[in-house]
Amino acid sequence: MRIAIVYNLLRKKPDIQEDEEAEFDLKNTIQGIKEALESGGHKVYLVEADENAYLKLKKIKSKIDLVFNISEGKRGESREAQIPAMLEMLGIPYTGSGPLSLAICLDKALTKRILLYHEIPTAKFQLFQNKGQQLDKKMKFPLFVKPNIEGSSKGIFNDAIVKDKKILYQKMSNLIKRYKQPVLVEEYLPGREFTVSILGNGEDIMCLPVVEPRFGALPKKANPIDSFESKHIWDFDWNNNYYQCPAKISKKLEGLIKKIALKTFQVLNCRDLSRIDIRLDRKGNPNVLEINPLPAIGCYYPSDFPESAEVMGIKYSQLINKIVDLACLRYKTKSYI
Repeated sequence: MRIAIVYNLLRKKPDIQEDEEAEFDLKNTIQGIKEALESGGHKVYLVEADENAYLKLKKIKSKIDLVFNISEGKRGESREAQIPAMLEMLGIPYTGSGPLSLAICLDKALTKRILLYHEIPTAKFQLFQNKGQQLDKKMKFPLFVKPNIEGSSKGIFNDAIVKDKKILYQKMSNLIKRYKQPVLVEEYLPGREFTVSILGNGEDIMCLPVVEPRFGALPKKANPIDSFESKHIWDFDWNNNYYQCPAKISKKLEGLIKKIALKTFQVLNCRDLSRIDIRLDRKGNPNVLEINPLPAIGCYYPSDFPESAEVMGIKYSQLINKIVDLACLRYKTKSYI
């Protein structure tokens, strides 16, 4: 097949003050996906998802059969939906979820409302449009504070856990000013955290082995959360200490976590692949933290999805080509793999 990888390239290493490109992909990731597709016999084009993306895609429409989409979008509250919307307008098949699912899942509060409607457990929350709103009396400290429409832990810093109103409002005010969007405040879940990667569509869907981030591997000053600092700033031994896969949990808990993850995937109409983050509450009950229908799939640094696939016996090149196969099945076209 002729496949175009559509991506946003990370050009500047994110830091605490400058995190605009934190969601974008490293050159190594793009090259790794390209090599994996070429190993499957595909001809590969590279298309950066900048302001000229629509014109570039329109120009090569007749030359490609499929887009492998890893684009995060340039800006705006529905940015992850931008490229899929363009592709649908142009009639070009692509991997992954559609515009509606991508737009919804990026909006954390809207996602949580949908989860609650479908009786999928998630932490109690309140959305703050401005710093003048009053905290609901039913919300219990400690609370967890983050921007409502960001990914890759943007705005989720090591001090995201707050224990009193004064700190809460200071934190909210800073985030609203910096990210120019509402802030989500949740009751903090103190239990273990897990990640479930999912492959498939319809009835042909499967969970990969459950991953547990081992927060004990983080620096001593770190809170037990997947913070911006842990992903982008702190230097520690990712390769040997951070991810436990498969997670050391009981069969009962594993089954419950996977059941919740699959239901979440289906309710939000995700396609081909997704990653569901889950955390235990005080009583040990799993709650959905976030849904990422556009998960990181880098091969040159630790990444939950490829690592989980590897444990299941799916090598990186096989994983990338499997995603292509899943998209082709949806479109009822032949992948030629």
